[in-house]
Amino acid sequence: MAPEVPLRNSLLLRLLIASFTISLVSIAATAWLTARSTTLALKQERGQILADDATIQNTLEGFAASHPNWDGAERTVRDLARRTGRGIVIATRAREVITASDRSSVDRLPLNASAVIDPLHLSPLPDQGAGLPEDVSRIDPRAVGPYLLPTTERKKLRQLARQEVACIYDTQGLRTHIVEEPSGRPAIRALRPGAVTPEVCATKDLFAPTPTEAKALTELTALVRTCAARNRIRVEEPLTIDTQFRLGQAGFEQGASALDDCVEEGRREQLAPHVAPAALLFVTSPAQPATAVFDLSRAGTLRVLGTTSLILTVTITITAVIAIRLIRPLRKLTNAARDTSGRHIQIPITTRDEIGYLAAALNELSERRERTDEQRRVMVSDIAHELRTPLSNIRGWLDAAQDGLADPDSSLVASLQEEAGLLQHIIDDLQVLAAADAGSLRLNFRKLNLRELAEQSLDAHQTAAQAGRVALTGYFTDDLTIEGDPVRLRQVLGNLLSNAIRHTPPNGSVIVSGYRGEGGVELHVADTGSGIQPEDLPRIFDRFWRAEQSRSRNTGGSGLGLSIVRHLVQAHGGEVHVVSSPGTETVFTVRLPT
Repeated sequence: MAPEVPLRNSLLLRLLIASFTISLVSIAATAWLTARSTTLALKQERGQILADDATIQNTLEGFAASHPNWDGAERTVRDLARRTGRGIVIATRAREVITASDRSSVDRLPLNASAVIDPLHLSPLPDQGAGLPEDVSRIDPRAVGPYLLPTTERKKLRQLARQEVACIYDTQGLRTHIVEEPSGRPAIRALRPGAVTPEVCATKDLFAPTPTEAKALTELTALVRTCAARNRIRVEEPLTIDTQFRLGQAGFEQGASALDDCVEEGRREQLAPHVAPAALLFVTSPAQPATAVFDLSRAGTLRVLGTTSLILTVTITITAVIAIRLIRPLRKLTNAARDTSGRHIQIPITTRDEIGYLAAALNELSERRERTDEQRRVMVSDIAHELRTPLSNIRGWLDAAQDGLADPDSSLVASLQEEAGLLQHIIDDLQVLAAADAGSLRLNFRKLNLRELAEQSLDAHQTAAQAGRVALTGYFTDDLTIEGDPVRLRQVLGNLLSNAIRHTPPNGSVIVSGYRGEGGVELHVADTGSGIQPEDLPRIFDRFWRAEQSRSRNTGGSGLGLSIVRHLVQAHGGEVHVVSSPGTETVFTVRLPT
């Protein structure tokens, strides 16, 4: 590792670059969102303005179509101004004010009118393009004039309409409703879009002109005939309601004819006394002071650049301060990790954040490393001690036989075989532990009954138990089936039983029990031996550890059995625990998953 971290790899530079990038992205995103929001707001505002203008024009055209003059329009104008927030002025063609929503709107009267309010010559808003097609009547349908039905005629026609609605439902099952037209005449409409009402229920009385309509049609007929005579147009049939409907259809489908023009001209002449005279409509926006946030002038551009520079400066400064505070303890940790003395160095914990946790973790790691080194030194010493004793015995007997001090008889050979077997046992145990540490310990898993395996181990150790006058018994439930390696599990039970029998005095007992617990199977090996002191329990599974400080092997064993038990149980995914009452009882518990 280099003595110093290169600048391109330093945490400080990376934090500064990240901060700078984030700031630029934030500023760009904010600018884009501001521009986008402003554009959408302008579009929405323009759409709202157009909708308000259409509402104002339509409402005032309806007022003009239903009133013979503009008297009483002031209330309608003020209500529209309050709802839309616009200034409204109605004036004659000579620009004489008829009514206005407020005085300021009159003072700010535009040069051009927003629209002409004439129910006999409808005109669209300026922003609506070409407006209505030429073959569509430009007379407001709300202008009914002499066609307005009185109450008695309305009631009679509505009764006929109800009868037709009932007939349609009874014969066709079609639901319809009654709509009242501006003149008061009822019309039947189907509730389902596109449905056609049957003609079987239609009555002539509903479509026949009422006395009021007949009188108005007679007047219209005279006006149309006068126009036709003036334009030399032949009229062969009276102008009934049906005739007008047919003329309107023909004009829509085939283009306006001369007779259609006369009908339109006659209707205008007939309705003129019943509608308000044409007037100019002026719609103005309320007076508001302009408050621009910034513009694209030089001063505005400098203001934007200054604000951006300030944001960048503040962000980089804060990042630098935070990075320095982070790097200082990290450098201390690096120096401590580089120490070549090999001794344990306690790193001071100056913060309670992640850096402090890292320092505490490194301190703990250093302590574990020191303990591991000490255990490794002790284990090497223990291995040398365990191997030296049988080797010394073997060499001593061989030297004695070579010097003629001992006879190489069968007893000497048996003694040498016993010492060689002890050496082989120690080496085999060390190989098992080495394989477990390296993760290369292979297990042959298969389905087995732990009760049968435990009973076999009990039978194998009955001779040793009887020799030491120890009662060896077992108690097991029926269902102890698990997945495991029978050879290794037999080795686990063998080590625990050998250890229990060896440390149990004469007339004592060793009890092995097994039952199914929550999530697995539990085995208990309990003995009434000498027990284990509380301070020795944490080290009971360490290698080459014995409770006897003299490290004598008078009771047998190499000090590796319990360590092998722990590794084999963990290899099966289980765990092993021990509890002991000195001089009373010791219980080893093995939990194995099913």
